[in-house]
Amino acid sequence: MSDADDGDRARAHVFVTGRVQGVYYRATTRDAARERGVDGWVRNLEDGRVEAVFEGPRERVEEMVERCHEGSPAANVEDVEVEYGEPQGEDGFEIRR
Repeated sequence: MSDADDGDRARAHVFVTGRVQGVYYRATTRDAARERGVDGWVRNLEDGRVEAVFEGPRERVEEMVERCHEGSPAANVEDVEVEYGEPQGEDGFEIRR
């Protein structure tokens, strides 16, 4: 990211409900984020949801939030909750355990 992008950086904290574990949801989310140059992470939660954080240019973050409604081909997304906040300096995108 260049310094010119810093003023338009956004952060989205997302919780995805549905059949989103064991269907490559995290891997496809990671790949999509890396393709778009979005930083953050994604992980499974014990209650069956997937949690993710996206940071980057506002337009790219919005693309990732929209993409969460689809997920991987085998996923069945029922709901996506999004909380927006100030970027916290995420660097790179990883799958957390």
